[in-house]
Amino acid sequence: MTPQDWAGFILTILSILGVVGVTLRWILKKYVEQIMLELKPNSGSSMKDQVTRLESKVDKLYDAILIHLEDHANK
Repeated sequence: MTPQDWAGFILTILSILGVVGVTLRWILKKYVEQIMLELKPNSGSSMKDQVTRLESKVDKLYDAILIHLEDHANK
């Protein structure tokens, strides 16, 4: 191969790698944005809001169980 052939080959490889890199960056950016939206409260529909509601309900159930156990221990 001549030096011009090598230069064309290297430029082709670099161009392909550039396109793949830009595409991967765009895809990852979109996925990260979606994940970050789920981790921030947004008035009820995000995963963060749902976990907060579940945590509150579990705390209430825990308190109710403790009260129930204390009532049975005092009898």
